[in-house]
Amino acid sequence: MSGKIRQYFRDKKEDVQDYTGGSGVIGKFVLAVLVVYLLVTIVLGMYWSSEPDTFSVRDHTRTLANTMEREPVTGFATTATMIRIAETLLDKPGGYISNDIFPPGLWLDNMPNWEYGALVQLRDLSRAMRKDISRSQSQSAEDPDLTIAEPQLHFDSESWAIPSTEAEYRRGINALKRYLNRLSDPAQADAQFFARADNLGNWLADLETRLGSLSRTLSESVGKASVSDAVANLDPDDPLSEDIGGEDVKTDWTRIDDVFYEARGSAWALLHIFRAIEVDFRKVIVDKNAMASVKQIIIELEGTQESMWSPVILNGSGFGLLANHSLTMAAYLSRANAAISDMRDLLSRG
Repeated sequence: MSGKIRQYFRDKKEDVQDYTGGSGVIGKFVLAVLVVYLLVTIVLGMYWSSEPDTFSVRDHTRTLANTMEREPVTGFATTATMIRIAETLLDKPGGYISNDIFPPGLWLDNMPNWEYGALVQLRDLSRAMRKDISRSQSQSAEDPDLTIAEPQLHFDSESWAIPSTEAEYRRGINALKRYLNRLSDPAQADAQFFARADNLGNWLADLETRLGSLSRTLSESVGKASVSDAVANLDPDDPLSEDIGGEDVKTDWTRIDDVFYEARGSAWALLHIFRAIEVDFRKVIVDKNAMASVKQIIIELEGTQESMWSPVILNGSGFGLLANHSLTMAAYLSRANAAISDMRDLLSRG
């Protein structure tokens, strides 16, 4: 009997060893799969973080006009560029990332901020198109397709399901395509694009505030005195009194790269928009002697798209040993904004 008992426990011991050995193999397999998954997501994340290249607005306009078998009428370049920018947001490597809930998109923050910067410029231009550029006067009816495109592009940029951001933006793109088709069709006279100085000036006014805010936030990477606090602390009765400055305003170090890539995305979209404006508004720009300002804006925006050789956004002090990428970007945008201000002044003259 004791021999049978010993044999029973010996068999159980072998069963336990077989089981633990099998679970060890399963554990190693799961670990290997996890390592491979992490490596793939890291490589994909690096690929998805690559920014889209710039493109030739003129070549794109000619190609699209030939494909549609249409003449590139006034407004064709601007509308075609808007469509191309919107499609780039959705069709670039990795697609639209801002609403991703799984790795690697979940881990990325530079590309979502780049997308948001470009999206803001697209939204502002779509609003200007609906409100001013497609209407002859304040009492004119809004274009039916632009009334769809503008709110669709303003849909929540981080919605991932029911409805998804991509689906809503596709609706906006399709509406822009219908507007472009009607605009370039001689048989349909209901779609309009008024390339007037006042229409362009209204959009430039909004753009000035956008770029001014971005430039300020970028320059605050090294800390800036608060102007509002300094003004509030002035003694109006004693002009010889010492100014009492407020606390320094500084962009949080965790948001420095976010602000930088938002500005870079905005500049990428604006570069193509101004190249299109140079085509569609050429007559009014030449008449107002504003072509030099347009060229200056394009040159500054091209500077913002130079290749990034640093793997991280450096934040050295203004005159320190290390570079400060935020201040460099702010310098380009500030000069572009100054040229926009000059352009607005020229457009407003009789």
